[in-house]
Amino acid sequence: MSHTVAAPPAGPSAMVSDKVRWMQIVAGIVCMVASANIQYAWTLFVPEIQATHGWTRASIQTAFTIFVVVQTWLTPIEGYFIDRYGPRVIVAFGGLMTGLAWVVNSYAGSLSLLYVGSAIGGIGVGCVYATCVNNALKWFPDKRGLAVGLTAGGYGAGSALTILPIASMIHASGYQSTFFFFGLLQGTIIFIAAWFLRTPAKEEVKLSNKVAQSRRDYTLSEALRTPVFWVMQLMFICTVTGGLMAVAQLGVIAHDLGVKETPVSVLGITMAALPFALMLDRIMNGISRPLFGFVSDHIGREATMFIAFTLEGLGIIMLSRFGHDPMMFLILSGMVFLAWGEVYSLFSATSADTFGTKHAGKIYGVLYCAKGVAALLVPLGNLLMEATGTWATVLYVTATMDLIAAFCAIAVLKPMLKRHHARNEAEAARRGSPVAATVSP
Repeated sequence: MSHTVAAPPAGPSAMVSDKVRWMQIVAGIVCMVASANIQYAWTLFVPEIQATHGWTRASIQTAFTIFVVVQTWLTPIEGYFIDRYGPRVIVAFGGLMTGLAWVVNSYAGSLSLLYVGSAIGGIGVGCVYATCVNNALKWFPDKRGLAVGLTAGGYGAGSALTILPIASMIHASGYQSTFFFFGLLQGTIIFIAAWFLRTPAKEEVKLSNKVAQSRRDYTLSEALRTPVFWVMQLMFICTVTGGLMAVAQLGVIAHDLGVKETPVSVLGITMAALPFALMLDRIMNGISRPLFGFVSDHIGREATMFIAFTLEGLGIIMLSRFGHDPMMFLILSGMVFLAWGEVYSLFSATSADTFGTKHAGKIYGVLYCAKGVAALLVPLGNLLMEATGTWATVLYVTATMDLIAAFCAIAVLKPMLKRHHARNEAEAARRGSPVAATVSP
């Protein structure tokens, strides 16, 4: 694939700019860490809510689905406000809503109020997540995979810091007090960190000379008219479904496999299999985003997708076969999360590479709706499990979707992107634009 050359900035101003850029990443990571528990600690609350109110598991998990659907389906609207007003106000508002969500959950004595809290949480986390990822895309076109991976990694790994404190507080004080305390804590942290964010000036960024990137800024309507957008959308749905189902159902799967309370010892640490897996999975999920993002900056997005999606599919298959063993459950669930978390760095980086950054908030916002589609499939996993009597069927279906996406990355997406960038370069050359200069590695 041909690559467009960009002259990197030089001199003291570049050094100052790099310091500023990395501070933006740090502020974004803080916001992402503080918003992560609404999604990743949810599984700890489900048994306690069920025991307290006697609601069915499926009805409680509907709250999780509402959260994810609202978070994802409102992202295009949030993207519009991000592109128009910048990151500070959007993230500050997201922090207020994130904190309010768990405060509402702490008082929820009915399913309807629980669902309201989930919808508020979806709005809050959506504002935080979409804005911080968008900001990383704009600040680091030269290291886009790494920057977005680090930012998204804060969301993936953030709850690893609080899984044990939350579980301990639920046991000691009840889930309602835990919702209330952590809601206020998380919302306050996000609100304060938001005011350190800003949009970069043109002279503060430099483009990549390793990954093909569009110098043309597509509008949302233009992006939606390209076949490559819809191929990415389909692949995103296929890959995010398995991991999202594991996030929501890991506690249930561990219970049904008979390993939930079984102690596991690793490096002198002994813990029940489920909380141990949850802690390890959050760490692996967080590591995967900068790791695969960094790799994709050097070997290309499509090749990295193929490796990661294949690894996730194989991990899910092995989890279905060997997950009844506590140690294998721990290892394989970690493998699945290592190979799943990178979707949020790879697809966002690929979107910006393909369509430019001026309208990145809106374009990736629509692409990110794939997570909302996948969330609608999560309750179907329960139904399929109940119909077949085993989680193996569900896991095999999601593994197949991962392997299909892996195949598409190399056989479909890669040649489509090559043609896409070639057309852009040809158009730029016809216009006499200097950005048409290319070099082949």
